[in-house]
Amino acid sequence: MELHSAASPSCPHRAHRKLNESPAPHSSMDMTGAARECEVTGVSQSSPSEQRLEHMNNTKPKHSKEEKKQHRKQAKAKNILLKHEGIETVSHPSKSLVVANGGLGNGVSRQQLVDVLQRCGFVESLIMPPNKPYSFVTYSSTEEAINAYTTLSGQELPSSDWEHKITLYLSFVDKVDVQAMSPLPLPPGLIIVEDFVSPEEELALLASILWETDNCKNQKPLKHRQVKHFGYEFRYDNNNIDKDKPLPGGLPESCNAVLDKCLQQGLIKHRPDQLTVNQYEPGQGIPPHIDTHSAFEDEIVSLSLGAEIVMDFKHPNGSSVPVMVPRRSLIVMGGESRYLWTHGITPRKFDVIQVSEGQKVGTVSGNTEELTLNKRGTRTSFTFRKIRHSPCKCAFPSVCYSQQEQKGGSPPLVGDLGAASLEKEYVHKVYEDIAGHFSSTRHTPWPRVVDFLRSLPMGSLVADVGCGNGKYLGVNKDLYMERRLAALQELTGLLRKGGQVLIYVWAMEQEYNKKKSKYLKESSNEPLALSSDADVNQDFNSKLPVHTNRTAFDSQDLLVPWHLKPKCQSKKSEASTGEEQLVPSSVYHRYYHVFREGELEALCRKLQDVTVQHTYHDQGNWCIILEKL
Repeated sequence: MELHSAASPSCPHRAHRKLNESPAPHSSMDMTGAARECEVTGVSQSSPSEQRLEHMNNTKPKHSKEEKKQHRKQAKAKNILLKHEGIETVSHPSKSLVVANGGLGNGVSRQQLVDVLQRCGFVESLIMPPNKPYSFVTYSSTEEAINAYTTLSGQELPSSDWEHKITLYLSFVDKVDVQAMSPLPLPPGLIIVEDFVSPEEELALLASILWETDNCKNQKPLKHRQVKHFGYEFRYDNNNIDKDKPLPGGLPESCNAVLDKCLQQGLIKHRPDQLTVNQYEPGQGIPPHIDTHSAFEDEIVSLSLGAEIVMDFKHPNGSSVPVMVPRRSLIVMGGESRYLWTHGITPRKFDVIQVSEGQKVGTVSGNTEELTLNKRGTRTSFTFRKIRHSPCKCAFPSVCYSQQEQKGGSPPLVGDLGAASLEKEYVHKVYEDIAGHFSSTRHTPWPRVVDFLRSLPMGSLVADVGCGNGKYLGVNKDLYMERRLAALQELTGLLRKGGQVLIYVWAMEQEYNKKKSKYLKESSNEPLALSSDADVNQDFNSKLPVHTNRTAFDSQDLLVPWHLKPKCQSKKSEASTGEEQLVPSSVYHRYYHVFREGELEALCRKLQDVTVQHTYHDQGNWCIILEKL
């Protein structure tokens, strides 16, 4: 069991803060008249637009509530840009502006924004960084930029495609500093063949799949997509197939021509005998994953029909490659791209693509002057695999459970190891190896933990217990702090009468009260198999499942992968020289027990001389405050 005081076992990555705010009009003063008056009296030799801006900055007329509200939002947008993105705005006019809320991350396409910006002058350049809620525009003259600033800031962006209103806030910048990114190569072993089938063949294949309204044996009603299996059923509870239980009927005859063509062109070595058909509506996706090594042979091919899509490939070292998969194209994953890289589809309604390339196959580069949004359509994928009947012998044993099992490194049997050995091997040893990398990812204190610490009396002695890195040290300068590693029973032993303890544990319920945690990118696709008994670890003879990061939990006791970056890992040399040497990228499996609702509270109520003050759910964690009687 893993218990944390003041630090969560999984600190979610900070999401980009969107800048969308409701609109409010600018001051209704007559700027033209003000500029004319300055010209007559000779106060300024600047252009009329600059005079309007100067007049607006220097005068302090009475503002309505709506005008004051808009000014607050304008200032807030500037502060957010500076705090979260390091973008410094200036008060004097220039040719360049930052457009808060006018970004790809807000669902704004290049053409939609250009249509609005061009009304104020000639746009020399429009830079739209990927996945950011802002963009940079440079006009041919300062006067045109001033016109855009005074005309567009605080105005709604006209569109019928969005579910929410988007209000633009413009601010001047002295320079536009966006790091140029060179095009990324495709992951090794990945091949994409454009126009693999004709439009007529596409229609015939789509028509051959009948999506029944009732649940038939080979169709699974998943939460975020429709799925149908042929040949063999893929089980999402164990990410494997039953090799001894083939489905009747085999693969559809309509697929024979596609498979024949794959073999003739040398794209695959074996004729597939398993097919999974997925249908995605706009906004749906699939979590990053690697097709199970022990279940399928090397080449996995997938035919993309109905619509184009951007698929994300990720390496264990953290690098990510977005790949454009055109409509009617064939994806072939072999070698490293099949065994080492995860692939997935982010659930969203728009994809970031390149204007000049459109649906052209390949990676989506970081050329910020060429990026725009593409609205998704309904897409159906036909993924063909060959069932494996012998152990996997791929070149990537660090992520191959088949080879780990042969070497005795398979996920452990809880009953064989025992609690003490399990904790030593999959908690203590793992965190000893990943400590540096793990600590570097723990930097932002959780607001409700900070509130708890600041509520304590001056001079309180606080123990920060768990797998954190001390990020809460110094939150309250009037507290004296030390670290302990202890079990739940020992935590309360540290308290004097009236002392309190705050405990965070990872929650089984990553979606609670219809709100997803920041950790959860996409909910689980299968119902959670929960026991009605409040006790845990009932099945001591079953293997611990390996969790897929950023997905919902399907087991309470599990191993969570940690991909250790090469620059963060070190290893003592065999000669015991004390020198640190870099070792290849590794994947560590951390044991976790995730708690069901009420489980932590029920456990705490068994403690003596302790009362439960408060329980709550916070970003995928169950939390409890105890007080010593």
